[in-house]
Amino acid sequence: MKVFTTDKIRNVVVLGHSGAGKTSLVSAMNGIATASKQRMTEPAATTQMLVQPILWDDHKINILDVPGSFDFVGEIEEAVGVADAAIIVISGKNGVENGTRKAWAMCEKYHLPRIVYVSDMDIDDVSFKNVVLGLQELYGKCIAPFHFPLRENEEFVGYVNVIQERAKRWQSDGTVVKSEVPEYSMENLSIYREALMEAVAETSEEFLDRYFAGETFSENEIRQALRVNVSEGTIVPVMMGSNTMERGMYTLLADIIKYLPSPDQRSATGMNVLTQELFEANYNFAKAKTAYVFKTIMDPFIGKYSLFKVMSGVIKSDDNLYDPVKGQEIRISKLYVMKGSKAEEVEELHAGDVGALSKVSGLQTSTTLSTKATPVLYPATAISTPYCAMRYFAADAKEDDKLTQSLLKLAEEDRTLRVENDSENRQTLVYGISEQHLQAVADRLRAKYNVEMQLEAPKVAYRETIRGSADVEYKHKKQSGGHGQYGHVKIKVSPSGNLTSAYEFEETVVGGAVPKNFFPAVEKGIAEGTQAGPLAGYPVVGIHVNLYDGSSHSVDSSEAAFKTAATMALKDALMKADPVLLEPIASLQVRVPEDKVGDVMGELSKRRARIMGMNPEQENGRQRIEAEIPYATLYGIGTTLHSITGGEAEYSYEFLKYEVENKG
Repeated sequence: MKVFTTDKIRNVVVLGHSGAGKTSLVSAMNGIATASKQRMTEPAATTQMLVQPILWDDHKINILDVPGSFDFVGEIEEAVGVADAAIIVISGKNGVENGTRKAWAMCEKYHLPRIVYVSDMDIDDVSFKNVVLGLQELYGKCIAPFHFPLRENEEFVGYVNVIQERAKRWQSDGTVVKSEVPEYSMENLSIYREALMEAVAETSEEFLDRYFAGETFSENEIRQALRVNVSEGTIVPVMMGSNTMERGMYTLLADIIKYLPSPDQRSATGMNVLTQELFEANYNFAKAKTAYVFKTIMDPFIGKYSLFKVMSGVIKSDDNLYDPVKGQEIRISKLYVMKGSKAEEVEELHAGDVGALSKVSGLQTSTTLSTKATPVLYPATAISTPYCAMRYFAADAKEDDKLTQSLLKLAEEDRTLRVENDSENRQTLVYGISEQHLQAVADRLRAKYNVEMQLEAPKVAYRETIRGSADVEYKHKKQSGGHGQYGHVKIKVSPSGNLTSAYEFEETVVGGAVPKNFFPAVEKGIAEGTQAGPLAGYPVVGIHVNLYDGSSHSVDSSEAAFKTAATMALKDALMKADPVLLEPIASLQVRVPEDKVGDVMGELSKRRARIMGMNPEQENGRQRIEAEIPYATLYGIGTTLHSITGGEAEYSYEFLKYEVENKG
């Protein structure tokens, strides 16, 4: 592949609601760019990020195609973290959806300039106007329609260029012929032109004054204002087309190059770990070589690929790079660019470009590569915390080790996937974004590594405590030739009031009834006795134990004897002191649209949650519900919230406390 300089590179992430047509758009753009005659079929839903470089007009557009479902938000966040701009795809059939709003919010978070592309324009009853109105209602005057469709006899025959106020009709060979705007489109042209002029007017005080004075802007003035403001994200063009017909691709590709920024128009800052000074990389090809690994791909046949973005300098196939965290040098033998699932070797990559390394051991996602002379570290891309936990095991017990190793490989690819060993409940847990995400992981394990993973609801880590008091004694006495065993303790057990620790121990023995040298053995026995409670064998917490009396034998007493006596005494005391089961409680936050609050509150009530408060979030018109909820009822909450809010709810939780179980 040809080498491209920084100014000729565009890194664009394609976002949108699941099913909006993102992957088919990427395929259509690539088909146009490669002059492929093969017609499109709608691809399967994407669950992993793919990089597709598209060469157009002596430029390289690195398209980052990501899943539409936010069940795979880690893939989206990794792509957005290295993109310099975005295309938000909206289905003309479905209009603005939840995924559209989430994509927009993510662009705002990462300060990404964007183009909105409306698909399905070949369907006659699709309304481009309704999509534009929906966008304007949500995002205001920054929405600037560049084109709108021409339909005649229920066919998508061309489009109107709002900037030029000219119609363009497609010919059978895919070329366009300019024509006058049809009379039936003049009203729409007036509406979209007004929206575009309003967006341009908002870019400067001078333009705003001229706009209110009734003046018009020249085409050159409009295009200059668009070039600056689209690149800055203050104007958002709205374009349209048909993916299946490959209509609208030429204009979209041209406008990506024309209006979206090259990497050197963006900032990138790391830290020189040697000098502790900021390193302003800013995709400058003349600075020291640095790169950031943003994605890991594990292939069961050819091994590992580490995808990276060149942050500064020019990286070549024979370079020696340096990992400043591990302090190890990395010899690059071959450089690649990814083209979907295939890799193509290249000689060098300039600042801002996206490439890949193969089979470099120890290289992980979020690793910074630099030179030893200028060791730079870039901050890792923030990834969403997984809250959905499920117990997992191999369908065939003989494949437990294979499953674990395969799952760890997937976790290296997907940073929202976490594997934990819960020794207390004798279970292994896998954490993901949602049950759907974990089911997709199971499907990938089957397809990629030929291992079957079973998923179940996780066991909950209960505790036991007491509500009453007990005064007991236990004498451990055993004689079996030679030295016997003798340990005698009297203890009082009561609630400590502190459920964060297993026990509090004190001794008030007088007169040496129990020699001091046996006090540690007694405490060890108490500690052992709290490991399994009398009700269900869960650990005991929140008890106070007072050793106040006992007796010893000059010959037969030992630490082992007193330890055993203490353990047995505690077991007896716990049974007599009104034992109760404690369940873990989580502090839960749920963010929902205002109109879904009632439905969510009802669901939380069913799950025995206590509502602690509700706070409005001014910036997005949502309510944040705060509640305390038993861990036992948390399972499946993500799926249910998704269902009752149309995917608009977001939740998080953390352990809060243990309290007496209440199933009422």
